[in-house]
Amino acid sequence: MANFKKSSTVLSSLVALGFAVSLLPAGAANAASISVTATNRDFSSSHADFEAFITTETGIVTTSLGLDGKPVYNVAAKGLTSLSSATTGQANFNQWYNDTPSINQTFTTSLIASEAVPGSGIFSYVNTSYFPVNGLGFGNEGNLTNFHFTTEINTEFTYMSSETFSFTGDDDVWVFINGELAIHLGGVHGPITGAVSLDTAPAALGITTGGTYDLDIFQAERHKDGSSFSFTTSIVLVDAPTAVPEPGTLLLLGFGLSGIGFMRRRKAA
Repeated sequence: MANFKKSSTVLSSLVALGFAVSLLPAGAANAASISVTATNRDFSSSHADFEAFITTETGIVTTSLGLDGKPVYNVAAKGLTSLSSATTGQANFNQWYNDTPSINQTFTTSLIASEAVPGSGIFSYVNTSYFPVNGLGFGNEGNLTNFHFTTEINTEFTYMSSETFSFTGDDDVWVFINGELAIHLGGVHGPITGAVSLDTAPAALGITTGGTYDLDIFQAERHKDGSSFSFTTSIVLVDAPTAVPEPGTLLLLGFGLSGIGFMRRRKAA
């Protein structure tokens, strides 16, 4: 047992060292990147909330996420069915970001946000032709691309001060920080932009320097003719920025793996 604990400690140290080296400046080398996992739910164009409206609308959701981590339909403002100008009520809205048999089909993909300027700490994902479920789920339904889907991204970050986050997209987009609504671009519309500076809203968001918080993005593409999904941020998301390892980094990691193999052989002996 003692040898096993020692091996685990050495393994943890080598992994941590290799990770730290991978984040060292690469001289004139490569920009870093952040990878986030997106959950896409594909819908049929026959869904009552899709291909039915062309209008922006604020107040579709409440200003706080629900206990399940999902947007909450604003029943107080919109009613259960008929008071919204861009949705058809709570029941249909609740299907947008929840797996619902026969109503939607779920897929995942990775989005890579990269530094335009190496070392700047500003990461951008820009996609003016965002169609992550082409040919999947209910299919393109006679269109060149699949226009009817939602996107959900759940990630975390540590608030260091001075961070910003901006989003440009269509159709509906809601960004929540620490469960509180930070950007709201509701309704069916062309690309529009919303932004938040965390230093101007720490009290409203309930965040303090050094704390780790959720950042959640919810988007819906509900009308054909275009689909944009872009964000720029100085927030370091939980999928930490990584640079392509240089030869020295690879050599060090190789030594680390050799050391792990040596420890295993020694334990077996």
